[in-house]
Amino acid sequence: MTKTLRFKTKRDDTMFWLILILPAILVTTIFILIPIIDSVIKSFYDFKIANVIQKIPAQWNNFLNYKLLFERAVLLKAVTTTFSFVIAIVSAQLILGMILALLLNSGIKGARFLRSIMMIPWVIPTVISALLWMWIFQPEYGLFRYIINIVTGGLVSDFAILNRMDTALIGIEIAALWKQIPLMSLLLLAGLQNVPEDMIEAAKIDGTNAVQRFFRIVLPQMQSVIKIAVSMSIIENFKQFPLFWTMTGGGPNGATTTLAVLSYQEAFIDFNLGSGASVTTIWMLIMIAVVFIYNKIFRIEH
Repeated sequence: MTKTLRFKTKRDDTMFWLILILPAILVTTIFILIPIIDSVIKSFYDFKIANVIQKIPAQWNNFLNYKLLFERAVLLKAVTTTFSFVIAIVSAQLILGMILALLLNSGIKGARFLRSIMMIPWVIPTVISALLWMWIFQPEYGLFRYIINIVTGGLVSDFAILNRMDTALIGIEIAALWKQIPLMSLLLLAGLQNVPEDMIEAAKIDGTNAVQRFFRIVLPQMQSVIKIAVSMSIIENFKQFPLFWTMTGGGPNGATTTLAVLSYQEAFIDFNLGSGASVTTIWMLIMIAVVFIYNKIFRIEH
């Protein structure tokens, strides 16, 4: 009787958690898995919007979409730009975010107020942030031009940062950092506040300085927080699209064309859905590989 009751209780528990996770499974399947599978399948078809309008069936073309992308060299350039952006942003975001977190954790006056207002850039919609920075970088009346005039004494009167191939990506990186550093800082601050105080006090008694305590105690204790924060930043910036499209549209001359921008251009500017799906598939595989390698390299042993 007891065994039967135990089996019935276990079965009821299993049914209960299955019912709880069923909505999540359905949402994930309908809105994530099915679109991904559909996109991968379309990447092997000659699938153009003109053919859809004319009701011409899409033709299977094997790897022709991928071959054409590599022959045009646009894919390699987009991959290079994407990696340049991600590496620069994630590195700068971690360093600057850590500095800001250390300042907020040092007990400076007004720390609570700073924590409140520093989240303003993060809560502002990305497109609004892009428009704001476009105005700042405006070559004729923008704030950046005004600052350049003051610094150079009027020697440089026109510096169109978003219109130059060598500086356009830097302009977008500045906008991305402004928006993303607040969240990184708060995540790192949470990690700092969870470092055991007794370990720090013991290190002080042993005669270690602030730098030694940071690298020997604080950083090791923050490994899990740093790993999660950095992985979130990698994923966020790999799929960054609104900033690029709003600020430069992938220009000038493809200088800011990332995989996200290239995918959109192929599918909705050149109206070649098959080619756009090919870029998206490569983009997804690269992002999965990067996150997998990152997790392998920075695996935390508990």
